[in-house]
Amino acid sequence: MLTAVGISGSPRATSKSRLLVERVLDHLGRGGAQVQLVDLAVLPADALLGRDTDSRVAAALDAAAQAQIVVAGTPVYRATYTGLLKAFFDLFPRDALAGAVGVPVVTGAGPEHALAVDHGLRPLFASLGARTIAAAIYATDAQFPNGSPEPALITAIERAAREAEEIAHRASLS
Repeated sequence: MLTAVGISGSPRATSKSRLLVERVLDHLGRGGAQVQLVDLAVLPADALLGRDTDSRVAAALDAAAQAQIVVAGTPVYRATYTGLLKAFFDLFPRDALAGAVGVPVVTGAGPEHALAVDHGLRPLFASLGARTIAAAIYATDAQFPNGSPEPALITAIERAAREAEEIAHRASLS
């Protein structure tokens, strides 16, 4: 059975990026994966900054380190991922995600922030040893009419989840 952990790097519990991470996890769960969502906004800041320890942060780090698929979602702030997401991933030792499949999920106000996937999350995953899928997800505000993802975005979510599953399955066979 595959394991997948979604990391919501948004400081808001109702963010579009969190919604997309949940949708990817839902798709993976329907495919038989054991899934878990980590909402960084509810974890203690001192532990995320490495100034203190907390069992919830330790459990989140362990879950992500053990997962075969790690879905990281973030809104774009100042052309990159949130400080909350950076603080969390800074707690990992080098190559902590070696062998894992990374699924980048980024939301932004418009198309001008789409490069945050390639200039932010792909290098972040690579720095920890994870390989990323080709079908990363980038979504703009316009792709959420009435607060829900439009059909093309749902198709992108399903494609990303399928690709992550295929890569993770192949890696587990070798």
